[in-house]
Amino acid sequence: MEQNNGTKGTEFILLGFAGQHKSWPVLFIVFLVTYVVTLVGNIGMILLIKIEASLHTPMYFFLQNLEEKVDLCYATAITPKMLQNFVWTEHSISFIGCMVQLLTYGAFATSDCYILAAMAVDRYVAICNPLRYPTVMSQRVCIQLVIGSYFMGFLNASVNTSFTFQLNFCKSNKINHFFCDAPPILALSCSSIYFSIMLLAAFVGFNLTCTVSVVIFSYVFILAAILKISSAAGRKKAFSTCASHLTAVTLFYGTLSYMYLHHRTLESQEQEKLASVFYGIVIPMFNPLIYSLRNQDVREALKGVGKQCF
Repeated sequence: MEQNNGTKGTEFILLGFAGQHKSWPVLFIVFLVTYVVTLVGNIGMILLIKIEASLHTPMYFFLQNLEEKVDLCYATAITPKMLQNFVWTEHSISFIGCMVQLLTYGAFATSDCYILAAMAVDRYVAICNPLRYPTVMSQRVCIQLVIGSYFMGFLNASVNTSFTFQLNFCKSNKINHFFCDAPPILALSCSSIYFSIMLLAAFVGFNLTCTVSVVIFSYVFILAAILKISSAAGRKKAFSTCASHLTAVTLFYGTLSYMYLHHRTLESQEQEKLASVFYGIVIPMFNPLIYSLRNQDVREALKGVGKQCF
């Protein structure tokens, strides 16, 4: 660490999990398998959407971006370094490396919020205004929604990362986490962190409020439209088109809200790490499973590809 009226660190130490040194072989294998399944599942879903013409629709355009550029990217931003720390005695990460990790993770995680909201809008238009669906959800509109999602993600991450890393760090260089996340980094600063905490809370609160509101209002109208369908088979078919997305939304926002909006105590730090594992590593693994096992279109596409291959 370099001294300069407070401390600007040249590197940080990632402490990982409590008792990590005792159970690292088990943890390493579990997280390695999880990451491999994440890669295979997401890449497989991306390829299926690309080659299967029946999936060339707005819903799967959003899903492809969710899998390809978001889930894969923010899982890859944290998992390889975490796996390395299980087998290496040196758990350091450079100041720049930590900054890049926080920026990448924050950008794609925030983009995830907005893409999930865009998918909710897509389902709303498809069910509530089916005749206008091709016009409203045109290719141009879908591209604009995705670009807007990435813009909000990188804006959020850039502002929070820049304000976090302009602080002086003199308390310690040991981050009580398995990756560079803003709250445990701020805990190391000897500068005033009030503004940084308020900024982080404001951005997280704004992103969650906006995207959750879009999701909730979309599903209120979707539910109202489904209840108006006279046949039970029709209601079941309409709801099945939303089930996968609704499951993914519940897992994602539930974990994210716990991570950033609950009151932090020393006792909750290990729980936060577990929530981070679920949010950053497990959910990207679950998403392709959710969309393949609970979606009739994807199951039919898989059967078609299977018949062509075998």
